[in-house]
Order: sequence, then C-alpha cells, then structure tokens
Amino acid sequence: MNVSIIDPLQGDFPEVIEEFLQHGVMKCIAFNRRGTLLAAGCSDGSCVVWDFQTRGIAKELRDKDCVSPITSVCWSKYGHYILVSATDKSLTLWDVVSGEKVTRTTLHQTTLHACLHPGSSTPSVCLACPLSSAPIIVNLNTGSTTVLPASVFDSGTGTVLPSCNRFIDGSLPFTPTAACFSKYGDLIYVGNSRGEILIIDYKDIQVRGIVSVPGAAVIKNIVCSRNGQYLLTNSNDRTIRIFENLLPPKDGPRAIDQLCSTIGELQGVEKLKAVGSRCLVFFHEFQDSVTRIQWKAPCFSGDGEWVVGASANKGEHKIYIWDRAGHLVKILEGPKEALTDLVWHPVHPIVVSVSFSGLVYIWAKDYTENWSAFAPDFKELEENEEYIEREDEFDLMPETEKVKESVVNEDEEVDIMMVERDSAFSDSDMSQGELCFLPAIPCPDVPEQEKFIRSASKLADSNHSGSALSEEAGQNGQITNPASSPVEAIDNSIADDTGVTCLKRKRKPSEKGLELQAEKGRKSLTKVKSSGKSSKSKNKSAMGQDRGICVFADDVTDDPTTNS
Repeated sequence: MNVSIIDPLQGDFPEVIEEFLQHGVMKCIAFNRRGTLLAAGCSDGSCVVWDFQTRGIAKELRDKDCVSPITSVCWSKYGHYILVSATDKSLTLWDVVSGEKVTRTTLHQTTLHACLHPGSSTPSVCLACPLSSAPIIVNLNTGSTTVLPASVFDSGTGTVLPSCNRFIDGSLPFTPTAACFSKYGDLIYVGNSRGEILIIDYKDIQVRGIVSVPGAAVIKNIVCSRNGQYLLTNSNDRTIRIFENLLPPKDGPRAIDQLCSTIGELQGVEKLKAVGSRCLVFFHEFQDSVTRIQWKAPCFSGDGEWVVGASANKGEHKIYIWDRAGHLVKILEGPKEALTDLVWHPVHPIVVSVSFSGLVYIWAKDYTENWSAFAPDFKELEENEEYIEREDEFDLMPETEKVKESVVNEDEEVDIMMVERDSAFSDSDMSQGELCFLPAIPCPDVPEQEKFIRSASKLADSNHSGSALSEEAGQNGQITNPASSPVEAIDNSIADDTGVTCLKRKRKPSEKGLELQAEKGRKSLTKVKSSGKSSKSKNKSAMGQDRGICVFADDVTDDPTTNS
C-alpha cells in the first residue's frame, strides 16, 4: 500500500470485511511473527496453513491419531514449528516445511490454550492452560510436566499452595486459569480465580510478585503486548484492564531482585504485593456500560496502540476497538453468528475473526486515497473546470538558468547487502533463518471435474444410443441438435438435471414468408447455422426445404400447417 496517499487523519484500524476464508470448520487461528502465514485449527483435528498474501492454502497438517477439534494453535519464534492442542488432551508439535509430526504428548486434562516458549529458536518447552487446573510447563521432548502455582496463602508465611490449585477453603476452581509468557519468556504471568496476577520466575518456578486486579473477579484471559510494555486482562466482571509493565524486556528476574532489596523489612504476601505494585501499574479499563456484555478473545494490535475485544453473546459477531487511552473508536458488526476466536495482524491494520460456522473473516481498512499528497501544488477538482494557461507557460527558458546540481556523492559506495532491521522485529536473530513463505500448490476443483466427466459420459451415451430427449423429439417428428462440444454437453446436462428443455420455438411464418422460403429452397440449398451437424439432421433439413420449410439446427418448427 502506498502510504503517501493515505489520509493521516484516518484511524489505523480495520473497518470492513475484505474477504473470507473457507476450509472445513475452522475453530482457532494464529499468525506467524511476520504475518505472512496464518494457521487455523479445524474441528476434524487438522491444521491448515494459509498464505496470507495469496489467500491460498500452503500446507495442511493432518494426524491420523487426532480427529478431535483443535483448541489452540501457536507458532514458534521463527515460524518453523506449530504447536497444536486438541480436545483429546493432546499436544502435537509439527514441522511446517516437511509437514511431519515432530512429537506428540498426551496430558491428563484438555488444554484450552498452549503457547511455545518465545525465547527459544528450537521449541522444546510450552505453557499449557488446562480446563480446570493450574497452568503447567510441558517438556515436549520428554513429556514431563511442572505445575505452576496459581495462588498464595493470604497469611504472613507466603507459602505457595500445592499443585492441586485448591483455594484456601479447600474447594476446587470451576474456571480455567489463564497464563502467558513475557516477551522473552523469563517471566510467566498467571491470572487466577481470586483476581490476582502472579509474577512467576520461569527458572525456579517461584512467585516473585502479586498484583491485585480491581474488582477481584475471575481472570479469564491474560495477554502480553508484542513489545512487552503492556499487559491485558479480561475478568469475569465484564471488564478489560490494561497494566503498564515497568520491568525491562530482558532480565526481568534480576530487576525484581533489585526491587526486593529496596523494599525493606516486609515479608510474605505483603512483600510480594509490594514488588508486584512496582512491576505492573494499572493503566486503564474498558467496558460497555450500557449493555454490560462479556468479552471474548481480547488482544493488542501489532504496535500496541489499539485494544480489541469481541462480544461473547451468542448470535452476535461484534468487534470493539479502543485506543489505549480508553476511547471507543470503532464497532465492527459481522454476520449474525457467534465469534470463537480473534487475532490482529502483527504488522498491518487487519483483524481476522472466526465465526461459529467455521468461516474466517478478514477485516481490513477502507482506504481513501489522498492524491493531493503527491505534490504541494496539486489541486483536487470537484468538477471539470476550463484550464487557462499562463502567458509565459510555454516560453523557452533562457540558457543561463541551469538545473541545480545534485548534492549526492556519486563516488560513495552503496551497501546492497545490509538489511535494515524493522523496529517491530528488533529481537530477531539474523543468523537464524525465519520461515516467511511456503510454496502454495493449486488444487483442482473436484466438483467441476466430476461434473465435466458426468456430462462427457452422457454425451457418449447419447451418441451411441440417443438420449431420451432426442428419441422423444424423433417420435414427434421434430428435429433436435445433438451436442457438438463439451460445453454444449454440460449445458444439456444442466437442463436434464433441472428439467428445463433448451429447445427454441420458431414463430409461425406468414403465407408470403412460406412462398419466399419455397422459392428460395428450389433455387439453392439452405445454409445451416451451426457447423457440427450430424448427417441425420442435414437430411431432415433438406427434406424440410423440399416441403418449403426452412429448419435450423437451433430451432424447431411447431407449425401444424407445415407438417401436413
């Protein structure tokens, strides 16, 4: 897109449905880091990789051992692997290029969401959020699991609860626990059912800080922005909240250790809350104060400037977009069906949503071109105007005026090998090859092919034995035109299927017309319109000419006076 002709006053967010993708019943989606590939998990256990530039299928990952619906998909850092979780309690790691299964692990519970460690180029560890237990760290190579603490006793001891994730009163939670990695994976943010955000060190699996969320409601979703500066929570009190992350993107545990040394003599939970208040600061909250709807699949935009959330109401495909300051800027209304998943493109202002029926809708910006941005003296006209030339417009310029010499140093060597880093991908390792595209193989349209074969077989049968329509026409003394090409055969087959006869009827000629036709028939043979006529149709047309009747291949005379 030419950025120079885009109006800068327009918001950089999607506005209309640009296109939709269809392949089976898709349930969840995820972009790779560059946004060039889109992975979609289907209800039959397969995972489809779309080329987002051409909107074609580049790869289909299918496991014969998994026929259950997919609950989440996640790309590795450089796009060479995809982690898929399904309702049969399985976690499958796929090699995208070869399309082969790398490893498969079965857990004790169904995983609602799983993500790979963002700091590893060769994924071997993932974070899984089961249906009704605490989040776990899974080693994909060995299959071993480590349960994360999801709550802390509200006493002065600061003892972490056992791995069964029980509350203080001993009851089990009824809602899943949300969790996500920090930008580089050295910290894990866990949102529990008590309305708290636990900051956990990834290496020693210890709680390093506690942040109390306003409202103390169950946290359903927790998302970290792409740059790691903001944290988003979706609570059960119908409110989305944003927290500003004061920790550095790298070496978060070391920064927490420095904070602990400045706190003082606080111990236990009080110390953890004091540390948490200096790590995450409440920034803003988003809610619909009129309808008070629940939110689903909230996320940030690629640059973190916009916050998007979908309505969780059934039969409603609504997407709300706010700026980070809390102002509602756009409401996108889609088809009258529920929304199951939502994701924002990493680079462009594009939102992709999944409907309950399995279609993927692509929301893009409705650009308005600003042609006056080409030159400062360019003028846009609302209607045609007569142009009046200046008096000296076509005068020859004097030779004394010369074009200003360019200040570019032509002797300077131009570096064509150095690749400038994009600010959105500043953490990329240039030594590691990143997978951005896959070769897309076009697939033939199977229904059209079967239709052509069926019509060709009907054509062959009609050539040998004659179709029912031709026999009926021959019995009534009428002349029909057999199909002379596959296209005509397809049209005839469609007519047979729909019960519509494609024969054209000719108007009854006048007496003067019959006399002219008879005189013309005696002088010369009547020319036939279409070229591929059978000998039988030609003989019948000649017989009709002897009787003073002109019969064409596309027409059938239904005049009783001509048949007498």
